Amino acid sequence: MPILIVVNDPRDLPLQFEGSELVAAKTYLTDPHYAAMRGAKVFNLCRSYRYQSTGYYVSLLAAARGHKPVPKISTIQDLKSQTIIRVASEELEELIQKSLSPIQSNEFTLSIYFGRNVAKRHDLLSSHLFKLFESPLLRAVFVFNEKEHKWHLQNINPIAVNDIPEEHRPFVVEVAREYFQRRRTFSRKKAARYDLAILCNPEEKEPPSDVKAIDRFEKAAESLGLAAELIDREDYGRLGEFDALFIRETTNVLHHTYRFAQKAAAEGLVVVDDPESILKCT
Repeated sequence: MPILIVVNDPRDLPLQFEGSELVAAKTYLTDPHYAAMRGAKVFNLCRSYRYQSTGYYVSLLAAARGHKPVPKISTIQDLKSQTIIRVASEELEELIQKSLSPIQSNEFTLSIYFGRNVAKRHDLLSSHLFKLFESPLLRAVFVFNEKEHKWHLQNINPIAVNDIPEEHRPFVVEVAREYFQRRRTFSRKKAARYDLAILCNPEEKEPPSDVKAIDRFEKAAESLGLAAELIDREDYGRLGEFDALFIRETTNVLHHTYRFAQKAAAEGLVVVDDPESILKCT
């Protein structure tokens, strides 16, 4: 799979990422060579992802070409949503408190480079945030609530390449190299035309479908030529790999199931239950 690093101006990039091709955004948007390219992974490092900006159109066009943009348009929208950020903070509350407990100040900024942080103790939190908001370079701001005596995620935004501190750059190059070389392999019983994700939680006490039912769903999918894979809340960033999402957890609008449904619908997946149904039933 070709790996493209797309930036506004290659002359502005202070880093060299091994195993990838550096492309100017204008070239990617207009050159027929890239329009004809198949299966490319496009890491969008443009200065801005604002609506109708160059960075926005890079991710939009990449998806239209069948490429795999990082970030996706749905992720760009999620980064702007305080509701999504609040839900993410609630879901990761235990991890946030554990990771930030030694911090003495009332505000903390976490730099996330391809799911990693220069301080190893924050790697797990960085990884989870990267899965929720898959964008190459992120900066998350946490604030400490004195009354509640706990940390909250206040906002999370992309980092411009030029904003990476000089002392962090060798680390960024290394984690990028590791990320690009990582191969994700997913088992498939046989070649299938469509991929179905079944969202479930084995620890749920009263799930809408028990283990036997889930097994039957998998067998039914296989009989119809679908490759079914069980996923959980940690697989939010992988939704774009599937053609459909079947939610087999108890849904709620203030729950990760609703966020999964929203993201899947935004990416054009067939979704059961769809976001509107979850809203009506909550």
